[in-house]
Amino acid sequence: MDNLEKGEVKRLKRSTGAVILAHSYQPREIQEMADLVGDSLELSRFARESVAPLVILCGVRFMAETVKILSPGSVVRLVAPGADCSLAACMSGEDAGAWKREHPGAALVTYINSPVEAKAESWACCTSANAVGVVRAAPPGDVLFGPDRNLAEYAAAESGRRVIPWPGGCHAHSGADIRSLRRARAEWPDAAVLVHPETPPVFRREADAVLGTGGMIDYVAGSDRRRFIIGTEEGMVYRLSSLFPDRSFTAAGDISCRDMRNATPDMVLEALRGDDPGILIPEELAGAALKALERMTEL
Repeated sequence: MDNLEKGEVKRLKRSTGAVILAHSYQPREIQEMADLVGDSLELSRFARESVAPLVILCGVRFMAETVKILSPGSVVRLVAPGADCSLAACMSGEDAGAWKREHPGAALVTYINSPVEAKAESWACCTSANAVGVVRAAPPGDVLFGPDRNLAEYAAAESGRRVIPWPGGCHAHSGADIRSLRRARAEWPDAAVLVHPETPPVFRREADAVLGTGGMIDYVAGSDRRRFIIGTEEGMVYRLSSLFPDRSFTAAGDISCRDMRNATPDMVLEALRGDDPGILIPEELAGAALKALERMTEL
């Protein structure tokens, strides 16, 4: 993006009162344009407190839906309207409802990477950062956890609860190749290995820490290590490098989300200029999903 376009973005933000939010997995040029870069929990917290009339969301659809539910007075535009999430597509609202009927009395904890209809069926939502705490706090009995199986198994192991996982997965994380991580570790034997809980169990067994993206930032900030191997979507390598320019980071292989690669600076400009009403969610559906999201933020 040239200086003229950057100036236009600033002008449009002033005239519309817009804020640009970007997930940590977004490409470098998008992160550089954003007012806030964060994980799903950070974006949710911002949305809960936001009074911005216009939110430009650089991420995928479930994130835009979540921001709209938590900030109903804002117009929320998804920069790349076709940016869906392979993980969110694994469990629909109908799936969630039927699953609950198969397990009466069990509490359904739904990962934030899910459609609004599934959230509306849930006792609580969670992010990768607080999944263990939410599962631990669930009512006595079985806990249903979806749509990510790997995160469900991690939450079960860490919380000590009996968790029944939905058999879904993120195409980028669940398809990660352990051989790539081992090659990176052989090249950087002094590095700390940080992996996301959506990665397969073999990744978690070889990691120094299993963390969401916010946790990775905290880990690096408190570590005396100089080099880090990052086992999550490759956009996180840029974010960590920008936050800690005195450290070195490399990806644990090719972990790339195709939907996170859709946004471009031109699309951000188009979203700022447009008159699209953005994400629209029926009031009753939004209200049901809000209860699960509020429980997540409370816990």
